[in-house]
Amino acid sequence: MGVALLGYGTVGKAFFEMASERKDIKVKWLLALNAPDEIDCTVTDDFDDIINDPEVDTVVELIGGLHPAYEYVKKALHAGKNVVTANKWLMAIYYRELVQTAWGNGTALRCTAAAGGGIPWLHSLARISETDKVSRVWGIMNGTSNYILSAMTSQGVSYEDALAEAQRLGYAEVDPTADVEGYDARRKLVISANIAFGCCLREEEVPCQGITQITSSQVSENKFKGKVFKLIAHAEQKADGSVSAAVEPLLFDSNEQEANVKGADNMIALEAERVGIQAFFGAGAGGYPTASNVLADCIEISQGCEPFYVKL
Repeated sequence: MGVALLGYGTVGKAFFEMASERKDIKVKWLLALNAPDEIDCTVTDDFDDIINDPEVDTVVELIGGLHPAYEYVKKALHAGKNVVTANKWLMAIYYRELVQTAWGNGTALRCTAAAGGGIPWLHSLARISETDKVSRVWGIMNGTSNYILSAMTSQGVSYEDALAEAQRLGYAEVDPTADVEGYDARRKLVISANIAFGCCLREEEVPCQGITQITSSQVSENKFKGKVFKLIAHAEQKADGSVSAAVEPLLFDSNEQEANVKGADNMIALEAERVGIQAFFGAGAGGYPTASNVLADCIEISQGCEPFYVKL
């Protein structure tokens, strides 16, 4: 497999290292502003170099954001190149268009790392949805907000102090808005619901409330009652086929599974007609965990797979 890697941040570096250890994957191109001189591939700032190379069959997009990621991914799919991305924002906003483009061009599009980071959530969800009827998906889909709520619960600190510590440790960005307001979790929920239910839910259709209004006194009062706050993204398909979804802080008894997800970990679950409830727990972010899912997507493509997890 000939790969072009877009982006050389935390996940990009981890992916390059992991791919370099394999004989069946060769990173031929790197599109990045800052790359080490000694890197063992050709570095470019012109995406057309990649498009025009017939030896590149797969583009791995790890630059994030909407633009130029959207333009790069769309151009690659139209050029007959497979795409692997960890970009949840891109997949949530352009889900219908990109999935239809992949199917229309017979090229593979995979985004397992876009929801759950290092958890093989989307891959597992897609496999179950092929053989069973999934009725709902839910979970803790954002590690930053979970770290903050965990610190407020276990240490009794304020939201502001917990956020500052999360930023110091690298769990939160300088601008944490997408995480603490629930937007990041909403994007992951949109992708998950679309794959689970075969729909095209849009981000703006999902009500979203973050954790910024939760005070230390509220956390303390509920902890005394044996309750714990968690930011939960949840979606359910009703009998008539309609889908309801939301992201919101919810309270759980301290002995419930969700209440015991600590730090920056994620826990995502599904309920299906025959297999019942299945939950997936693990690192929702980080260089190597996320890159492992990106690499797994590349391997799945190299072994032959459908253009996307589901067909619209």
